[in-house]
Amino acid sequence: MDRTETRTTPSTTASGTDLPTGSAPAWARPALVLLLLVTGLLYLWGLGASGWANSYYAAAAQAGSQDWTAFFYGSSDAANSITVDKTPASLWLMALSVRLFGLNSWALLVPQALCGVATVGLLYATVRRWYGPAAGLLAGAVLALTPVATLMFRFNNPDALLVLLLVAAAYATVRAVETASTRWLVLAGVLVGFGFLTKMLQAFLVLPVFAAVYLLAAPATPGRRIRQVLLAGLGVVVAAGWWVAVVELVPDSARPYVGGSQSNSVLELTLGYNGLGRLTGTEVGSVGGGGGPGGGGPFAGQTGLLRMFGTQVGGQISWLLPAALILLVAGLVLAGRAARTDRVRAGLLLWGGWLLVTAGIFSYMSGIFHEYYTVALAPAVGALVGIGTTLLWRARTHARGWWRLAATLTLTGTVAVTVVWSVTLLERTPDWFPWLRGAVLVGGLVAVSALLLAHRLARRAAVPALLVSAVVALAGPAAYATQTAATPHTGAIPTAGPDVRGGFGSGGGGRFGGPDPNRAGGRFAGGGPPGAGRAGATGTPGLPGTDRADARPPGAGGDPAADRFGDGRPGGPETAGANPGAGMGGLLDSRTPSAALRDVLERDSDDYTWIAATVGSNNASGYQLATGSPVMAVGGFNGSDPSPTLEQFQRYVADGRIHWFIGGGGFRGTNGGSSASSEIATWVAANFPAQTVDGVTFYDLSSGQQGGPR
Repeated sequence: MDRTETRTTPSTTASGTDLPTGSAPAWARPALVLLLLVTGLLYLWGLGASGWANSYYAAAAQAGSQDWTAFFYGSSDAANSITVDKTPASLWLMALSVRLFGLNSWALLVPQALCGVATVGLLYATVRRWYGPAAGLLAGAVLALTPVATLMFRFNNPDALLVLLLVAAAYATVRAVETASTRWLVLAGVLVGFGFLTKMLQAFLVLPVFAAVYLLAAPATPGRRIRQVLLAGLGVVVAAGWWVAVVELVPDSARPYVGGSQSNSVLELTLGYNGLGRLTGTEVGSVGGGGGPGGGGPFAGQTGLLRMFGTQVGGQISWLLPAALILLVAGLVLAGRAARTDRVRAGLLLWGGWLLVTAGIFSYMSGIFHEYYTVALAPAVGALVGIGTTLLWRARTHARGWWRLAATLTLTGTVAVTVVWSVTLLERTPDWFPWLRGAVLVGGLVAVSALLLAHRLARRAAVPALLVSAVVALAGPAAYATQTAATPHTGAIPTAGPDVRGGFGSGGGGRFGGPDPNRAGGRFAGGGPPGAGRAGATGTPGLPGTDRADARPPGAGGDPAADRFGDGRPGGPETAGANPGAGMGGLLDSRTPSAALRDVLERDSDDYTWIAATVGSNNASGYQLATGSPVMAVGGFNGSDPSPTLEQFQRYVADGRIHWFIGGGGFRGTNGGSSASSEIATWVAANFPAQTVDGVTFYDLSSGQQGGPR
């Protein structure tokens, strides 16, 4: 007997349906085990094919596994030049795994997959407490098979841990509402606070919803509920603020630079680049978001009410989004004028509020927006589908009069809308399993017909109709999820599912990356091809496969717009000319260096703090992951942070702390960011000889400042 179920009190809706109590049916536990096993298989299947996945975070996890200071701050390199542009909790998980199992793709990605399995299990437990195991299983299945969830629980961005923490906070909120428990409510606040340490302000989107639901539905006096919510708020502040306080109080000279900020401040990063700037499009130092109402720009897309259903985003999250919205309204109608503490309504408001608030902000934010952000919607969609379907099914069985007919028609209509929308989404990939559209449509007709007849049938005869409906509704997202799991993903902007007609989708790396870690990538992703040489170059003795080049590296002097992408492509992204002097990586991805490149970098590596410096974190990460030694990411992720300044870099060179400077990489001179990286590139080119290895330009800094002896 499940003790948690026996403590659940019944709740009666206006339609006369009761939420069952007592022990779980015999099939519930085996069904849950099967769900978790299938989820684990989906999220772990062929996981190592993605290599480093997002090399930006992989390099930071590597650094954290080598140095505890880098671990604490989330530094990009073990020598602690600069941090990543996020709070570091997700890196802690990966860095500990790498310390235990060594640096490999499984050590980096298995923690994310386990977060996914745990999230599905927690969502089941949360929904089951108030609505029964059938609702919990359906909620968990919807979450597990949502394409963007499959993507992000197989990837090393912070989103996997963030979603797990938010679902855990929802579970704690549900437990708090049951008995007006201060302990559980404070725990919910602490979990959201740790969500902030994972992905900053995105974690706070659910806070007003959780607080409002508790204030409405907890069985306590108004004064006590208010005091408890304030205590939970204190839990948020303590859990999120201790790390921020440490970073702000430690002198700048005693810690790495805060990546993504222009003033070496985590508060600026929180409120600016990763905060209000994401809403307004004003993100100093970024590569550009929407820039105002209407959106636009390479990383934003069109804003508006239908953004979640558009070409870029629809196939990631929206398969069951119409169903979730319909079932939310239907559930609230069924709840009717129930008591203030009614759990049917409370649960619907919790998950419905999560969905509407988060989706609303995603739809209208004018700053940088990526499709994979929508994984934060998947638990709410799953919960609402599980809850709403269960409520309508019970109303169809137990309600009287017109309630029963209305429940049947609403459930049938929801399946019909889901089938039509699934076919619409599948039509965006017309060359990918075209027969699937017809199968979903035919299956939908069968399911709708069976449901219309189900209200006249006995319960045992009606259950198969519901099962067929569930299979048809999940067929589209399940197919996309399976394709996602079977495809390697690399780069900073992965997308789920096959290529979408009229969109930026990629079956591999996403809009700007590729499935092959050794490929140049997409619009923002790469330097010149290996082996490319400059006209008039001459050989340089002592370095295998090198040529001498007297031209300056990308970004050295002149108009920054002449090389906006830092990889030798003047002007905008449509300019395809490759610059052999460029670094091998780019803004959003890195590539694996050849053996010759590694030989050069590893020469006398123990004599230097950084074996090399290069503009942009992704450009640096490829070299660092291949060699295991720190590589300085000049200017941080975009190359637009003032770290280091030209004076600091010159001092490092004079002190013999950097061996090589590698040309190319980054995205400089954008949105008011620092020009320090361009100044450094100009100074290096003017004072140190250039040589190329496999088409990559190197500058030997070991001679010291101004080309003199060290």
